[in-house]
Amino acid sequence: MKKKMLSCKTIFSILSFLLVSLLSGSLHAELFAKTHTDPTTGMEFIHVPGGCYEMGNKWGGGSYTEYPVHEVCLGDFYIGKTEVTQGQWEKIMGSNPSYFKLGDNYPVESISRPEIYTFLHQMNQKNAKGFRLPTEAEWEYACRSGGRDQEFCGGDSPQDFAWYEKNSDDIPHPVAQKQANGLGLFDMSGNVWEFCSDIFARDYYETGPKHNPIGAKSGRHLMKRGGSWGVNDNFVRSATRGRGSMEEKHYSTGFRVVFPALFLKPTPGGM
Repeated sequence: MKKKMLSCKTIFSILSFLLVSLLSGSLHAELFAKTHTDPTTGMEFIHVPGGCYEMGNKWGGGSYTEYPVHEVCLGDFYIGKTEVTQGQWEKIMGSNPSYFKLGDNYPVESISRPEIYTFLHQMNQKNAKGFRLPTEAEWEYACRSGGRDQEFCGGDSPQDFAWYEKNSDDIPHPVAQKQANGLGLFDMSGNVWEFCSDIFARDYYETGPKHNPIGAKSGRHLMKRGGSWGVNDNFVRSATRGRGSMEEKHYSTGFRVVFPALFLKPTPGGM
């Protein structure tokens, strides 16, 4: 009889745990809208559920800066479905600085960090959401479809997901033409490099915090990720870390916007 009682208690505990987990998941889904569209620019954002993952190069090769592989844990955030386009930039800034002025739906490039921060400040003035550049940890987590083991941003081969040296004809392309990754994000591998908010430090992968790392406090170089239309497949890997000066303006470098998930609720009948 005692054994049966213990068995019932065990079953009850398991069922209680599963119920709490299910309710927690449902509550989480209700608290955060799956998507958000900025009313000024039309920029689309996708909700990225937080979690822990192994950041860095798990596939071998690459640069010493991609090691060691280390665990990182992140909170929820929203990230742009695409790189910021020339049309979106012009709606905020009133002009288009891009070298390749090929159309509103092409990624904006040839912008410096101060110019990006001015753009983000103007976005926040119009619609206060805490718009900012992604951290490297957020960028890689989103690139890998929520921290999955994906060598490229969406899978194990760049051809379906990226514009790079092999298929780009040496020019950028309109955003969202290649296949999206598992989160519905486009062009995280290739098309243009994407600035992150982190400042480079040689030992940061070893010394940085586990939870929500934000990069070094000072330094000369800003990190950028994803590779571009002008590089080979080695540079469009999910672990590849590029860097540029604070004032760099290059025709192969753009950016993507994120903002924190502060209980942005779904709209009635929407996502």
